[in-house]
Amino acid sequence: MTTMTSTPAGPANAPNPAAVARRAVISTDRLTKTFSHAGVQQHVLRNLDLTIYAGDFTVIMGPSGAGKPTLLYALSGMDTPTLGTITFDGEDISGYSPDKLAVFRRRRCGFVFQQIHLLDALSLLDNVMAVGLLTGRRGDVRRRAADLFERVGLDEATRRKFPAMISGGEAQRAAVVRAMINDPAVLFADEPTGQLNSEFGQRVLDLLSMLHDDGQTVVMVTHDLRSALRGNRILYLRDGAIHGELDLGVYRPERVTAAQERHVRHVRHDQLTGFLAEMGW
Repeated sequence: MTTMTSTPAGPANAPNPAAVARRAVISTDRLTKTFSHAGVQQHVLRNLDLTIYAGDFTVIMGPSGAGKPTLLYALSGMDTPTLGTITFDGEDISGYSPDKLAVFRRRRCGFVFQQIHLLDALSLLDNVMAVGLLTGRRGDVRRRAADLFERVGLDEATRRKFPAMISGGEAQRAAVVRAMINDPAVLFADEPTGQLNSEFGQRVLDLLSMLHDDGQTVVMVTHDLRSALRGNRILYLRDGAIHGELDLGVYRPERVTAAQERHVRHVRHDQLTGFLAEMGW
């Protein structure tokens, strides 16, 4: 596997603070996922060894058919491996029953998908409350929801609207609130800007960067360079295995001038595109 470490380009490309301790939150051992159809086996993940560190914004990239969503679903307990183990905060979840996995996901994981999956018959607030009340008390959940909605820039009037009444960007920000309501150990994002225009996509990326800067562990699958630049760690998946890793440093544009931010973005872009070219992307 190729490992590349970038040279920080200034204060907006800061070293990852989690790198001092490097506590593993997820690790896999010979993770394998095989699908069978009409007697033909397709090996999507192949003896994959991987560690996700607490406090990292890890981005998984790779060509179509590389197994990116399959890996994300396995790491988050949404799917079970054919072989191998997945350890999450010291617990082997690969042998959990479906019911135990459901409880695990509810308490330990948050999810943001390309398809937003808000319930049309519920307001944004009720969509969030419905998830939060599965594990918390109403008063506590309502207070946390109010704080999260404020942080993502959705006012009280917007929170009471139904999904059909708001923009795609507002809906995705509400989906992030829903994903964060139970204070997950890891926030998983699968192409979170894939259905959004550039303006709304930028807002969602800013939100994910803000959460990461506050210490949230994020694992994101994307094929979009603009999205990938928000990560501090880039993993390249091909043929069901990790073939390369790039350390970009933490993305913190709010701490520099506009000119410095443009420079850092340019440097990070060059580092990422060079890495992807080496990987054959």
